[in-house]
Amino acid sequence: MTSRPAAAAPPAEAPAVAGGWSWRAWRDRLLGDERFQRFAAAFPLTRPIARRRARALFDLMAGFVYSQVLLSCVRLKLFDLLAEGPQPFGVLCHRLDLAEPQAQKLLAAAQALDLVERRGEDWALGSLGAVMVGNAPLVAMIEHHASLYRDLADPVALLRGERGATELGRYWAYADNEQAGALDAQRVADYSALMAASQPLIATQVLDAYQIARHRCLLDVGGGEGVFLCAAAKRAPQLRLMLLDLPAVAERARARFAQEGIADRAEAIGGDFLNRPLPRGADVASLVRVMFDHHDDNALRILRAVRAALPDDGTLLVAEPMAGTRGAEPMGDAYFGFYLMAMGSGRSRSPQRLAEMLSASGFGDIRQVPTRIPLQTGLLVARCSRA
Repeated sequence: MTSRPAAAAPPAEAPAVAGGWSWRAWRDRLLGDERFQRFAAAFPLTRPIARRRARALFDLMAGFVYSQVLLSCVRLKLFDLLAEGPQPFGVLCHRLDLAEPQAQKLLAAAQALDLVERRGEDWALGSLGAVMVGNAPLVAMIEHHASLYRDLADPVALLRGERGATELGRYWAYADNEQAGALDAQRVADYSALMAASQPLIATQVLDAYQIARHRCLLDVGGGEGVFLCAAAKRAPQLRLMLLDLPAVAERARARFAQEGIADRAEAIGGDFLNRPLPRGADVASLVRVMFDHHDDNALRILRAVRAALPDDGTLLVAEPMAGTRGAEPMGDAYFGFYLMAMGSGRSRSPQRLAEMLSASGFGDIRQVPTRIPLQTGLLVARCSRA
């Protein structure tokens, strides 16, 4: 009969504590103590917690590698291949154009991340890989992240302002650019296409949460190629539509409106919403993923311009990922915090902060409307306050 090795004893004495929040200092010392870590990993009641935290910390460290596994699957079109049905390993090697050892490494890594799975002797889509099939918005963002990773190669230099020009700053050419109105078609093409690819997900969330058909005319400020307005047009056939964006972007929206057959009730107006009054005539306006592209001063300028364009009974929809969203804290506070820092403009704001800015800009009756996937977007609805 073999005996179990004795678990390491926890520290004999906890550090002295005093004051209202000093228990946190004691906790930090305890969790950082090697003897306690050994004890927690061995003791049956704390072992599951210790393992979960070890896994969480490892995932933070290894996150970049995980993202590169996903990027490899996307670029090799692995999900599209497996969407045809389970595939034998040899067939996959040929279709992926990979030698067997490298194909095995990729499949094993993707399996560990729930992207693929084994079905008998064949390989098939995993639960997360199945979501990737035909998911153009997500594929576009995964490809786009290559620029973000290069900008974050030295995150400390970025935090200290030593990075200089960034790829994201050049990509999002309108951000923090007083001359954005002069951007030509070539400069807006890439980012407009990326925004258009991801917009359907956001449009669905917003329009499922808010009945746009109650209004007569919708002005989408910074509306890009018009994807949100096209979705709104399908929900409300009687709704008039107006879009304001940079001239080169508005031209792309006009082409989309014509393609969708709504050019007779949808107008795309070219202009810089930071430096010119907004068109009047709408009773509801939308800012879809616009506010968080801008620093507070410019964001307030946008809100005040929208208020000036709306009637006294007008409504504003603000839709974007929001900081502090329960269950999505890493998205709003970590991901967008560093993404926008690399971009050189904007910030992720909490619903409370957005409500403060709305109130300061002439809006009242501000309420947060639940969306089905808050990680993708939050939604605030505000009414114009009478002067």
